[in-house]
Amino acid sequence: MDLDALTAARRDEWARLDELSRARHLSGPEVDELVTRYRAASADLADAKTSVGRSIQSDHVSTMLARARLRLTGASENVLRQIPRFFALQLPAALYGLRWTTLAIALGFVAVVVVVALWVSGDPALVASLGSGAQLEQYAQSEFTEYYSENPAAVFAGQVWTNNALIAAQCVLFGITGVWPIMVLVQNAVGVGTAAAVMTAFERVDVFVLYILPHGLLELTSVFVAAAAGLHVFWAWVAPGPRRRGEALASAGRALATVAIGLVFALGVSGLIEGFVTAQPWPWPVKIGIGVAALVLFVAYMLVVGRRADRLGETGDLTEYEAGTPTVVAG
Repeated sequence: MDLDALTAARRDEWARLDELSRARHLSGPEVDELVTRYRAASADLADAKTSVGRSIQSDHVSTMLARARLRLTGASENVLRQIPRFFALQLPAALYGLRWTTLAIALGFVAVVVVVALWVSGDPALVASLGSGAQLEQYAQSEFTEYYSENPAAVFAGQVWTNNALIAAQCVLFGITGVWPIMVLVQNAVGVGTAAAVMTAFERVDVFVLYILPHGLLELTSVFVAAAAGLHVFWAWVAPGPRRRGEALASAGRALATVAIGLVFALGVSGLIEGFVTAQPWPWPVKIGIGVAALVLFVAYMLVVGRRADRLGETGDLTEYEAGTPTVVAG
């Protein structure tokens, strides 16, 4: 094949392909023409590379084909442009889908804490089994409150953020087992209930409540959401519905990843409150008010913004373009 002759014969067609691939707007017939010329140029490029190998002409055609292919298939969206959609639609929609499971988990958690606290504090033998009287008294009188101020606020905030993020990550990563999130929740509920029992035994339950509420409201809610997300992945695996099990699991997993990213910020806020607010010598209504305000904002974001996103058809999953066209099923 004579490459120069091919270039001379196809120059106008390649120029038209280049023109169409650079156009800002294309009509229906122009799109059809772009596809036709793309196929013709691809055949020309294959012939040229087979006969001559790499050349200036083939590189030029390859560049035009790449531009045309990008125009036909679409370019990935700029990450910075995706951020508003993530926080305005994807994240709140994913949180909204977890609302009832989160509520059920919260009620169950509180029930376990109350039962453990009343059971242990009502039995002196159980209280004694937790340690010597001197140790328990020291914990109730000083260690419990000193925990919030023994380290610099910034360091302490980072520590609790890391610890809470680890707990949430465990619920997320191992949620598919259906057992791990429940085990983590029960362990933490028993721990909180036991601490409450010791403080109650030494008539310091008011101190316990006052030190837990400022940061604990948002912190525990975030853990409940993480557990709910993990259990939703488990349920998508157990009961996929009309979709194939792999498709249901993939969709739930992508939405769960959305929730996990959002919880990083929520747990960061609770860590800042625990590090910079809980131990401050401020009036308790102020400190608890800050914690309540943080929780109200999170719940409003979850329910109000989430409901609006849900009505727009968002689920927290990726768009069809990002995740691939789903298989159409009946029912």
